[in-house]
Amino acid sequence: MNLELVENIANAVLYEGYMLYPYRASSVKNRQRFNWGALVPESYSAAQKGTEAFEMQTECLVQAGESAMVDIKVRFLHLTSREIGKLENPLDELPKDAEPNFRLVPTLDINGQLFHAWQEAAEREVNLPDVLLNEISERQNFSFPTTRELEPLRDENNKIVGVIVRTQQEISGEIEVQSSKSKVQNSNSEDRKSQLFKITVRIKNLTAFKNASEQTRDNALLHSLVSTHTILTAKNGEFVSLLEPPDELREAVASCQNIKTYPVLAGTEGEKDCLLSSPIILYDYPQIAQESAGDLFDGGEIDEILTLRIMTLTDEEKREMRGVDDRVRKMLERTETMPEEQLLKMHGALKGVGKAVEGNK
Repeated sequence: MNLELVENIANAVLYEGYMLYPYRASSVKNRQRFNWGALVPESYSAAQKGTEAFEMQTECLVQAGESAMVDIKVRFLHLTSREIGKLENPLDELPKDAEPNFRLVPTLDINGQLFHAWQEAAEREVNLPDVLLNEISERQNFSFPTTRELEPLRDENNKIVGVIVRTQQEISGEIEVQSSKSKVQNSNSEDRKSQLFKITVRIKNLTAFKNASEQTRDNALLHSLVSTHTILTAKNGEFVSLLEPPDELREAVASCQNIKTYPVLAGTEGEKDCLLSSPIILYDYPQIAQESAGDLFDGGEIDEILTLRIMTLTDEEKREMRGVDDRVRKMLERTETMPEEQLLKMHGALKGVGKAVEGNK
């Protein structure tokens, strides 16, 4: 398995929609984000009559021997509420046992740097290693606790005049894995001892969320799994493409039910030991274009157009971009220092397009 290829595309899925052009917190289109792969608390899903999902399901096939195993990795973003506080009185240091008096403000300008209230995101990962394929059913619970921390903001005199308040809400969930032998076998398999297994991975958000019918979507997202996706790696086995299966396995493939996500072969083309189950429609062996200098986050991104648009932003717009978070700031810095030859590489490249999946739920 080409781990670098898999991780590159998985990270693109993780941060898809994290920030959209024009990459500023004041932009209307950036006030409701993270729509891909969001699993809200079950109570909020019920209050929304199922229009917001609290679970997703990956179902796939793997050709393997009796002792074969699969590593399962579930990844998602855990949102962080970032608030900006302006201190009533400047301080030399923050108190150790209490929070200072401050009032929340949308933005704060300190030494020419603009700080915004925003939603940041921390990467979360839950691993289920060495899962045996032979007729298993198991569950693994996971949780991440509530956290709150203050970061001091100092003026030109080294006085603390503001704080960044970061708060993460508790998240808890469950991963259920089932495996069973399929009655349909691949008659063209070179290894007659191998079996065809169906693997089902269900991810549920079981976070307690009180008064769900009265809560806003923004509040629900702070208790949600966002940009959720699954990476499956087979040991001594091969996954079956659900997009282009062998003729004799089409019936078995048709029986797979994928909900809010869809698995495709990932890594070096031709290898079959890794699947990426993504909430974004992909084809087998998706890759990041070699001409792409880095993440732009925007859906269906066209690197040249977005890069040129970033270059035309005013100084004040760029200042606002820098105040969003480190990921957006680094994207701006990368664009501003991009060599001309790198920009030319983006222009006029013609790529082949793989077969896209249809009917993704």
